[in-house]
Amino acid sequence: MTADIMFARPGTPENLRDHEYETRTILLAVLAAILIHLFVAFFLAAFGGIFSPPAPIEDKPVELTLVDLSPTTKNSEFVETDESKKAPEPTEKTFESNANSIGASELAATGQLPLPSQTGKDRPFMDLETHQHSLETKGAQPQPSAAPQENPNPSAAPQTRQAPVTAAEQFAMLTQKPTPAATPLAASPQTRSAYRAQKERTRISGRITNRGVSSVNALGTPLGRYQKFLLDAIGSRWYAFVDRQIDLISIGTARVAFVVDRSGHVKNLKIVENSSNEALANVCIQSIQDAQLPPMPDELATKLPPEGLDMDIPFTIFPNR
Repeated sequence: MTADIMFARPGTPENLRDHEYETRTILLAVLAAILIHLFVAFFLAAFGGIFSPPAPIEDKPVELTLVDLSPTTKNSEFVETDESKKAPEPTEKTFESNANSIGASELAATGQLPLPSQTGKDRPFMDLETHQHSLETKGAQPQPSAAPQENPNPSAAPQTRQAPVTAAEQFAMLTQKPTPAATPLAASPQTRSAYRAQKERTRISGRITNRGVSSVNALGTPLGRYQKFLLDAIGSRWYAFVDRQIDLISIGTARVAFVVDRSGHVKNLKIVENSSNEALANVCIQSIQDAQLPPMPDELATKLPPEGLDMDIPFTIFPNR
């Protein structure tokens, strides 16, 4: 019996194929090792800081920043005080106003706000009483009435009409402090503005416990007196314009923002939002532009930002007007 014995010698095709296979395997292994080392090096470079302890933070001295939060700097909420209800300086100075006012409530305290408790309509404003608006002239600055005559007979000698009081003169009369030697004109109620804004009592739930006619704890300040004058000057014109154009104006609110500089000039006047129509927006803009404001007194101007006094006023036409 014979058998074929296959003997592979070097140089045969079988040996060459095995050699090439081994070479490729070695090259692939080396390449894979290089790639693995590169991947590990990249991973350590990118994420190595996560596992290392954080570097110590240098101790720095504590810095204390002082912020002036006085009412005239932050523009506390303004509440108008009727001149006939002026009071001594309150202990709790919650609001800023044109005159001092001591808080009182007609009802027992029913809430947490620094306000009196009272019945009224649900409105977005805070009105403590109800009355219609009144204008002496067509939105112009109120003029003092003529002095009483000894002879009231119309056929008597003709009366001399007093010249209108300018905005600066009226503001000076409203803001001057009484002195023992005050003149009758300075102390007379004739110098007060005949303008009065329309108000309607709103429902309020407050925490004031002192019983009396509804009022708030407010401090009369230069800013409060200037704001009162500003609102009267604008409001008197606004009501006059609205009365003449009420048929063109829709129900809603136009909110207007502007800045009054130290010279009394209005700047950056713009409509912030308007749920009414363009007629109301135009009336609001015209009312503010036509208001002649005096320069701010130095005691106020020095406590305001360089830009002046920021104002944001909502003008509203209600359905039952």
